[in-house]
Amino acid sequence: MSNKPNAIRDDILRLLKNNGHRTFRPKEIAKRLGYRDNKLYRRFRTVLQEMENEGAIAPVSRGQYGLPKIPTKVQGILRVNPKGFGFLEVEGREEDLYVNSGNMGTALDGDVVLAGLSAPGRGDRRREAEVLEVVERKRKRTVGTFRQMGHFAFVTSDDARMTQNIYVPESAFNGARDGMKVVVSIDRFVDPKSAPEGRILEVIGDAEDPAVQVLALAMSFDVRSGFPKEATEEAEKIPLEVPAEEIKRRLDLRKMPVFTIDPEDAKDFDDAVHIRKLDDELLEVGVHIADVSHYVAPGSAIDAEAYERATSVYLVDRTIPMLPEKLSNGVCSLRPNEDKLAFSVLMKVTTQGVVKGYEIRETVIRSQHRLTYDDAQTMLDGGNSDHPIAADVVLAGRLARTLTKRRMRRGSVDFDLPEIRVLLDDKGHPTDIIRKDRKPANRLIEELMLLANRVVARHASKRHKPKTFVYRVHDRPDAEKITKLAEYVRAFGYRLDLTAGNVTSSDLNALLEQVEGAPEQPVIEQAALRSMAKAVYSTKNIGHYGLAFDFYSHFTSPIRRYPDLMVHRLLKRYAAGGEGVDQTQYDVFCDHCSEKERAAVEAERESVKLKQVEFVRERLGESFDGVVSGVTKFGLFVEMSDILVEGMIHVRDMDNDYYEYDDRTYRLIGQRTGRQYRLGDPVRVTVVGANTESREVDLLFAE
Repeated sequence: MSNKPNAIRDDILRLLKNNGHRTFRPKEIAKRLGYRDNKLYRRFRTVLQEMENEGAIAPVSRGQYGLPKIPTKVQGILRVNPKGFGFLEVEGREEDLYVNSGNMGTALDGDVVLAGLSAPGRGDRRREAEVLEVVERKRKRTVGTFRQMGHFAFVTSDDARMTQNIYVPESAFNGARDGMKVVVSIDRFVDPKSAPEGRILEVIGDAEDPAVQVLALAMSFDVRSGFPKEATEEAEKIPLEVPAEEIKRRLDLRKMPVFTIDPEDAKDFDDAVHIRKLDDELLEVGVHIADVSHYVAPGSAIDAEAYERATSVYLVDRTIPMLPEKLSNGVCSLRPNEDKLAFSVLMKVTTQGVVKGYEIRETVIRSQHRLTYDDAQTMLDGGNSDHPIAADVVLAGRLARTLTKRRMRRGSVDFDLPEIRVLLDDKGHPTDIIRKDRKPANRLIEELMLLANRVVARHASKRHKPKTFVYRVHDRPDAEKITKLAEYVRAFGYRLDLTAGNVTSSDLNALLEQVEGAPEQPVIEQAALRSMAKAVYSTKNIGHYGLAFDFYSHFTSPIRRYPDLMVHRLLKRYAAGGEGVDQTQYDVFCDHCSEKERAAVEAERESVKLKQVEFVRERLGESFDGVVSGVTKFGLFVEMSDILVEGMIHVRDMDNDYYEYDDRTYRLIGQRTGRQYRLGDPVRVTVVGANTESREVDLLFAE
């Protein structure tokens, strides 16, 4: 008999396992195990309590203990693979449950289901489950192509995870014609041997129309297109002019040299800045944000629609705004030479980037200059020096560089990923793909917005604690993902240092510096970004790992982000002495906004990818230089360097040898020739296929 905790634990588990379903009181367990000494008994009770806390044993009636019951049914979220099978995500389980196509019943991707667990087989790597019941139908509509079959039709979903076609009776066509993109409801699905049934909710347009294809893709991510009539009517009633009584109530900054810097085609100007020297060491920096909260009241039709959207969506060929155009491009937009209501953060900042004081005030401003990023960059490079605002832009650029250096010294991770811009003709067809470089003019605005967001978050946390607030948070990377990243970059010949299974931001930056300028730079940067946690909105402030900020929020874009609008409202409420809001309710708001943001990012990315594939489709047979970006047992992923489009060379088409996959070194190795393909290898490839529906590109080696 041992008195060590692990031995006591083993003794307890052995006793319970050897006695089937029997339960015992603690003293009876101790007696059976021979724990009669007082000191040993106290240690036994401590171990018993720890085992209960961990769930290793279960308390039952009358203070007795037994082994916890193993569940035979679980509830979770079904995730369907386009090939037909699926996985069940169950909260609390590390590994998902496998569901084959014949065991899905009438469940669809994303549904909450009750499933029965199969008995584990000897040597099974993954436990299987069978759907017993759909608890909540999450998938209630989908976007797809309408195919008429006489007096009925089927809609084939654009979402590959929706593996069933939806049956539509003639009475529910709603004007749809063969070949059109439509939104179809999923009203009834009771027999897995039959198709789900639905109605045409909306006709998007001709499936061959490039503009319709982009919109249909976005709507498949639940992006809303047109505004409800009630919201549009509310917006039209809002006057463009600022009422005189509102100007009197606010801090009047209309004489300040305020300016905006935005993309050339921007219309929704939601931020403006001013900067001036107070003395040799101190600057006044004003960040002025469109005061959307003045115009959009909680509970209004505009507010309800803005919340549902939660964000503007920037597709390859258009912007789908969060607010009606009357507000986003008109009333709220900080257009030059117009009086506008703003919510301003007025900061006193040293030339070393230290904030010495600040005010957060409702203001009225008048932007005096509207600059594009190219205009501002020209001034930063020393050109157009006689422009009235040139000196201010140069001063702001100098401060921005200082702020960037301070942030990097604190451990901020700097992902300088290339942005892709697809140029389109008048009909929406791609004519070119260019890389958008992030210039100092872009960083100027980014740094001033980061500064304002940080000041606002710290203010709320310090001045209004413990009242509920909305933070932008970013957790530390998952240790398992970071370990995989370290293995991944090792295959390229790089090293990522880990400490206790995790990574410091300085080590990540060191990796990014190593790969700068290398052919594999975009590949490794993307892999590093995927290994990071996702930034989300939360009422619980855990800081922002990626930016190395203890306090951070989103305040600077209420025209296009609903969380910023919530932040404005909370700041005003608390400044007026208002009570705190319900944290539980705001947790729901934050989760919703985070989810909609993820969908918007995916829609934006896929819309660009659609046009990339369309661009490549017109170049079948052409060859491009590229780099191996991924190696699997099915083949090689190659990113074509000039056009930043990724495609795949399938193993089945590599017929010069028989290749085996080495999962330790991420290589394909030819068994006859010994030829190897690994991550980062430069290759030249020829485009042999491009499918816009699946957004996949097929390649062959050019040689």
